[in-house]
Amino acid sequence: MYEFIEGAIIEKTPAHIVLQDGGVGYNVSISLFTYSSLPDSGTARVYIHQVVREDALILFGFAGQSERELFRHLISVSGIGANTARVILSSLTPDEVSVAIMEASVSTLQSIKGIGQKTAQRIIVDLKDKIYKGARVDELFLSERNTIREQSLSALVALGFAKKQVEKTVSKLMSDKPDLTVEDVVKQALKLL
Repeated sequence: MYEFIEGAIIEKTPAHIVLQDGGVGYNVSISLFTYSSLPDSGTARVYIHQVVREDALILFGFAGQSERELFRHLISVSGIGANTARVILSSLTPDEVSVAIMEASVSTLQSIKGIGQKTAQRIIVDLKDKIYKGARVDELFLSERNTIREQSLSALVALGFAKKQVEKTVSKLMSDKPDLTVEDVVKQALKLL
């Protein structure tokens, strides 16, 4: 299994790049996000996910390890293949995909060509916990649309509390006192958990 390929960029298109390393040219399929992250010429490092089929050996490349990790999460969802996952990462940035999953935004995922309502719901159900666990605390607050409730939930889950228990506690606190700040909700929830 390849971890990454670092080499000279011989050809770069929105769908693939050719990297030359050690006298070998590697044709690597990429997303639009990776395309925009890589230089047009010179050398580049691309993190690899390898797919072996009976009739093909396909390399998918990513500008960073976090994008590759998200790609691997996406292809673990039933009905999402490598090409569909690449379309998702070409339609939205990895951060936008993560936020859409964490916020359970079916409409955001449905805006991607080839993703219907059931597939979007399946992505959210299958990946929400994985994305929460893998996210750094600062990534949990990327979205300006995040509500006080969502930010509080994200912070408490990032601290290691069970999601269902946190949801009940935060809901109770916010129904009792709807004008609490994120800091107040987290502090009070910590006392109750």
